Amino acid sequence: MKRVVHVVHHFGTGGMENGMVILFNNLPPDDFDHHVVCLQGYSHFVERIRSGRVTFHDLKKAPGKDPAHYFRLWRALRALRPDILHTRNLSAIEAVLIGWLAGVPVRVHGEHGRDVFDLDGSNARYNLLRRIVRPFVDRYLTVSRDLQGWLIAAIGVDAARVTQIYNGVDKQRFRPRGDEPRPAAMPESFRQDCFVVGSVGRMVGVKDYPTLVSAFIDAAAQPGGDHLRLVIVGDGGARDACQRMLDEAGLAEQAWLPGERSDIAELMRGFDVFVLPSLGEGISNTILEAMACGLPVVATRVGGNPELVDDGVNGRLFAPGDVAALSAVLRIYLSDPSVLAAHGSASRQRVEASFSIEAMVAGYRDVYLSLARP
Repeated sequence: MKRVVHVVHHFGTGGMENGMVILFNNLPPDDFDHHVVCLQGYSHFVERIRSGRVTFHDLKKAPGKDPAHYFRLWRALRALRPDILHTRNLSAIEAVLIGWLAGVPVRVHGEHGRDVFDLDGSNARYNLLRRIVRPFVDRYLTVSRDLQGWLIAAIGVDAARVTQIYNGVDKQRFRPRGDEPRPAAMPESFRQDCFVVGSVGRMVGVKDYPTLVSAFIDAAAQPGGDHLRLVIVGDGGARDACQRMLDEAGLAEQAWLPGERSDIAELMRGFDVFVLPSLGEGISNTILEAMACGLPVVATRVGGNPELVDDGVNGRLFAPGDVAALSAVLRIYLSDPSVLAAHGSASRQRVEASFSIEAMVAGYRDVYLSLARP
């Protein structure tokens, strides 16, 4: 059995973590012994991993600069003696160098997306660090073709060292509502004759939820807007600001911002359309989940979103921050049930054809086994 040690900054609630949960729960348990080293702890999200599949370690890195954590990481890697080290995103990339110093024979680095300070991957300081680390990485993994092309063109990584693997989605858990009523977990007024605009995500800057709220406010002011409802599932610093915007517009009764929830699949089946207004994305797990639920997806034309949303086929793409464009799309879906149904059906078909958990797991398994030394 090969030991794989994964290093992340923090294991919280997010798309990267969701992908890791899917991977851990579905890789053959007898093939790999997984350990996750968290620089700054982990949340209750670890409870989604099947018992016995992963061991977590917390380095308790202090906020800001904490040089001593490098030694703690080196010591942890020397004790664990992994066959493969798998770091994820810029916040954990320095662990590649520590892994090399600790004698880890194979080092893999994954790119899942970029933060609000480096949306297009052009930050000179960040890219200098990426280039410094580059010789010590045996294989890069990306979740989108967009990230794969960027590593090759901007960071200078040899194309043969980059493998792109799409995230998979549970097509049984995330499925269309069909003739079922909207979920009872929703407020009563959201389960009657209305049109639910939904989103799921961390309410942080890079997700730009104020743009969605502004577009909803604009659409709700148009004829028929009283039928609109807004649901944003997730928590973060922008949640209170978005709620204030809705309160000031007099739309508190038409919106529901419940915070973080564990019943995402059920709630998604209550949406009519899914919106992701983010400023940057790798490959969005929530878009894939919405597609599996048979929903049209309205998303920004950034990162890997165009690889999931075929504009005019299973949803619509719009420019980041374009409130007027998003409002117009919402009104089209509200007024034309035939377009809504066609785009939703195309979403489900696209997931069934290209984004299975089986394909995702096979991709990671093949990479690990090809790199692990006898």
